[in-house]
Amino acid sequence: MKKSIEEYVRSIVDFPEPGIIFRDVTSILEDANGLHLAIDLLQEKVEGVNFDVVVGPESRGFIFGVPIAYNLHKAFVPVRKKGKLPCETISQEYDLEYGSAVIEMHKNSIRPGQKVVIIDDLMATGGTIEAIIKMVEALGGEVVKVVFLMELEGLKGRKRLEGYDVETVIAYPGK
Repeated sequence: MKKSIEEYVRSIVDFPEPGIIFRDVTSILEDANGLHLAIDLLQEKVEGVNFDVVVGPESRGFIFGVPIAYNLHKAFVPVRKKGKLPCETISQEYDLEYGSAVIEMHKNSIRPGQKVVIIDDLMATGGTIEAIIKMVEALGGEVVKVVFLMELEGLKGRKRLEGYDVETVIAYPGK
């Protein structure tokens, strides 16, 4: 019998702190069937969408975004932590639970008028994707869809991404 994608997700109770259920994506990646199913389900979310480029943040956005870009014969644009990209970049600071971080993408990676799909593994607070959207738009791109494998609904990431077409494969209540 075929397993559902939810069955591949390992849930670790009280990690990283009491009261939190950690949804582990590595258990999907470590199973050939789980990985195949995850990519297929994510790709289904962009069927019929007119777009030019897939954008994904390191590192799991790379894992899920690249095969979809490859399958659909689209370009893939990596978003990385500050200081990791070799050419001229655009950067965006965003808030973390404790402090802040900066992510970057190459300035020439998105051309004005290009339609962009963003793919990542997890929507928590939405801060990383909000920062990516700001960079894409600053370069003249249009975000036409944002797709996540998993969503932690209790962290209200969708609120930050209001006005954008956001879909998730798996939605978990709580944090």
